[in-house]
Amino acid sequence: MSAPEAPPADEPKKVVRAGDRAFQSLATGSGIFVVALIAAIGIFLLIRAVPSLQANQVNFLFSRVWDTSDPNELSFGIADLAWVTVASSLVALVFAMPIACGIALFLTQYAPPSLARPFAYIVDLLAAVPSVIYGLWGVLVLGPVLKPVALWLNQNLGWIPIFAGGNAPADSGMNIFTAGIVLAVMILPTITGVTREVFQRTPKAHIEGAQALGATRWEVVRTTVWPFGRNGFIGGSMLGLGRALGETVALTVILSTVNSGPNFSLFDVGATFASKIALGSGEFNNNMQVGAYISAGLVLFVITFAVNALARWIESASGKGKS
Repeated sequence: MSAPEAPPADEPKKVVRAGDRAFQSLATGSGIFVVALIAAIGIFLLIRAVPSLQANQVNFLFSRVWDTSDPNELSFGIADLAWVTVASSLVALVFAMPIACGIALFLTQYAPPSLARPFAYIVDLLAAVPSVIYGLWGVLVLGPVLKPVALWLNQNLGWIPIFAGGNAPADSGMNIFTAGIVLAVMILPTITGVTREVFQRTPKAHIEGAQALGATRWEVVRTTVWPFGRNGFIGGSMLGLGRALGETVALTVILSTVNSGPNFSLFDVGATFASKIALGSGEFNNNMQVGAYISAGLVLFVITFAVNALARWIESASGKGKS
């Protein structure tokens, strides 16, 4: 008969220091505060927008009319605002994504460390330039340079709707085409920064394995670096898109308002969601008029929130930080 087993010794109690408890509470409270703040902003926008939406005389989502001069006869729709906002942001992505990817690959795979560090710092400095400076640069410098390009596109590819004539001359230099390129420069630091960090985290074992098999530097990039960082690059691009959607001052300077609505061309001028709200600040003396602009802001809030949430999800699924 075997001897009875000895009772298990008491497990040592986990000691939680006061500093750890305080830090945990602070971190948890900060996270809850941010979520509550975002929810409060959304609720505020919704509450202020509902009365004006109920009094609206036209379809809010599909109407191209915007007339809030009479608080008792509100007629406002976001179709034109949505076109100018989305078109300028997509033009920015078309130009910024390949350039940002090339810069990130150069800094992480080709450039020596002595060159990569200052070059990365210079790219990051683009984010520090004020928006109004970008707007003035677009109007006074970039616009005149792009006039021949815009005119050529309009004359030779005008049979494609987006290159057809807009509500302003194609060679005016102040249109969605110019605004999109200015936005591309503005979002370059965002896309490049995220992409660079993801590419740098490519497992060294994968790179060394490809090199051991005789792969060239480009083959290493194509077979190891790019597959690992592709989702992170897309996530960074979505973050850049969110930045472009909310840009105000630069687009207000470049895209001057006109009486006629856009023709859904790259050579249109008009207002984005953000610039419309900024330009309409003179009407913020009546709750119903303010509610019309808040309704546009609510749509922009939802779009930007959805884009950034999608970017975070893509970035988290990219394998970033895994080895």
